[in-house]
Amino acid sequence: MTDQAVDTDGAKASSEGRRPAAGSAPTQGQFLGRTRELKELRADIERAGLDTIAGRKAPRARVLLIAGRPGSGRSALAGELVRQVAESYPDGVLRARLAEPDGTPVPTERTARELLTALELPAPPGADADDLSGAVRDALATRRALLLLDDATDAEQVDVLLPDTPECLVVAVSGGPLTGIADVRPCTLGGLDTKSALELLERFAGSVRITVDPLAAEGLVEECAGQPAALVLAGGWLAAHPTAAVADLAKQLRADGEEGSPFARMFRLTYTGLSVTAARTLRLLSLAPAGLADPHTASALAGCSVDAAREALDDFAALGLLRPLDSPLPQYEVPGFLLPLLRALTESEDRPAELQLARARMLERTVRLLVSCRAITETDSSPAREKLAGMPRALRFPNPRAAEDWLRVRQPALLAAARLAVADGELDTLARRLMAALVRALVVHFGTRAAAPELYGIHRLVLDVAVRRGLPRERAAALLNLADLDERTGRTAAALTRYRAALDAAREANDPYATGRAMESVGGAHLELGDYDRAADWYGRALAQRLARDERPDAARLYGRIATAHTYAGRYGEALRNWRAAVTGHRRNGDVASQARALSELARVQEYAGRPEESLRTCQEAVEWARRAEDLRLQAALQLRLADTLDRLGDPAAARLHRGAAGRMLGDELPESAMDMEQDANACEIRSTSAED
Repeated sequence: MTDQAVDTDGAKASSEGRRPAAGSAPTQGQFLGRTRELKELRADIERAGLDTIAGRKAPRARVLLIAGRPGSGRSALAGELVRQVAESYPDGVLRARLAEPDGTPVPTERTARELLTALELPAPPGADADDLSGAVRDALATRRALLLLDDATDAEQVDVLLPDTPECLVVAVSGGPLTGIADVRPCTLGGLDTKSALELLERFAGSVRITVDPLAAEGLVEECAGQPAALVLAGGWLAAHPTAAVADLAKQLRADGEEGSPFARMFRLTYTGLSVTAARTLRLLSLAPAGLADPHTASALAGCSVDAAREALDDFAALGLLRPLDSPLPQYEVPGFLLPLLRALTESEDRPAELQLARARMLERTVRLLVSCRAITETDSSPAREKLAGMPRALRFPNPRAAEDWLRVRQPALLAAARLAVADGELDTLARRLMAALVRALVVHFGTRAAAPELYGIHRLVLDVAVRRGLPRERAAALLNLADLDERTGRTAAALTRYRAALDAAREANDPYATGRAMESVGGAHLELGDYDRAADWYGRALAQRLARDERPDAARLYGRIATAHTYAGRYGEALRNWRAAVTGHRRNGDVASQARALSELARVQEYAGRPEESLRTCQEAVEWARRAEDLRLQAALQLRLADTLDRLGDPAAARLHRGAAGRMLGDELPESAMDMEQDANACEIRSTSAED
């Protein structure tokens, strides 16, 4: 619901900046009017608070409230105030929007996570709202920073983020009072003064048309009640009708009657001037996730070409109906105060089936773009790249960097699309495909750890739907994915709890894959926590299931994991028995690379058990299998292990030969010890705790 129409282009003025609408003269960053309000707000910053008057030190940051109706320019005023006083806060300015474009409150967890990211502080995936908001307050308690909280829907949203120090300042923007926050300083906005309103019109329509008939211009300002949002639409209308006089527009507004706000009346006049196709496209933009539209979104919603959609978006921006964003890619914001009007129009003019089809087209287009975004990172011979070659040119990215840039810019809209896909409480095929494509694209471009907060949000969406709808298979999958994220980000105890819950859901769904996956993951979590007995037990349960289903590759891998648990527990006899079983299983499966790694681990345990001669023979065998597998790094690691063993057996000359062989294989990468290299080469046999989805 952010409305910052007081700016000369009627557009939002945030830290990212904006560019003016096409066909208009204004430039970003110029601010009109509100001189009195700015003076009062700046005075309120310095004015003594109630605690100071009572002789006490203020326990928390001062809160300045800018309140006004949507379209009043409240956010623009807040942005200008922040710009003017920012230099007094050396630790920077933090911005957060507390409501979605449709007015839905943003969860505190998401807001706090964004603020921690801006502060370059860790925001642990899986942490709850209390922990994250507490981390924000703790971080700001030792700083002198300015916090701009836009579109606050209630006092609690602001209160939970208030820094516990009077050195910080909070500027909150809301539609009404924030009852419950002590010593808040409110500033309530009305319309612009006449001079500023006329200047705003001039930026769109040109000064000549305004000065040639000043009375008509003042009458137009009066019809718009000085409301910035209505004035922006009026300016856009005048720019689109260069031969029309200002008096003509004022006359039409008066003829429209007094039904609705000035903005609603001005919007009706603008809307009726659109072609049937343009009007339909504009209505359908109310479905754009997070109120963010790009040419692809508009194209899919309207069922037109991308070029036609781009032209329509530019036209809407010129009319003041959209806000062009300052972005490396074409992107527009649908003003929050416009959404109710657009949705009312869709209800009256579009059939539900047409809206459902438009939504499905948009989500399908999003899936295809995400698939393309991931495929561009694959090798030329991969099936993904072959599929990419068959896509229309408009859906393809020229290179991985372009795909990553698109994913980064569109990420808020993509995450909102995921929420939209399950908003009706269903988890249909399209929603599943969207979730999967988004997860894969985020992981391939940003990595699991960096994308963990977003991945948590996606999997939680699936879990919520699965719980509400009683879908045990989907519940098990979501719990496994969430637990994997916990595991990879160091929250092993939380991961173990989720793995056990996933096991219960998998058994309820009678899903053997998820059951085996969960049991193996429970074992991996116990291994990570140092409970090697339970780890071996759970790995054994998973192995029994794999053997019963004749899943031989997984069984061979599990023998290795059982052996690893026994090795850590110092039970070398059990470890050797299971590593031999793993070697046999990989050999029968024809998996040469895994056989080489299992032999390497077998040699390691033999050395731990005090059997250097056996370790030497096994290591030599492992070298041969690593050579057949063309695993150069493992070969070098084994050559170094052979050298260490030969040193202990009293043959330094042979040891030097093996070290020389390792050096020729890796050159400058040669480490002083084989330990780190060999552990890395055998990582998938030693410490893997979950299978790939």
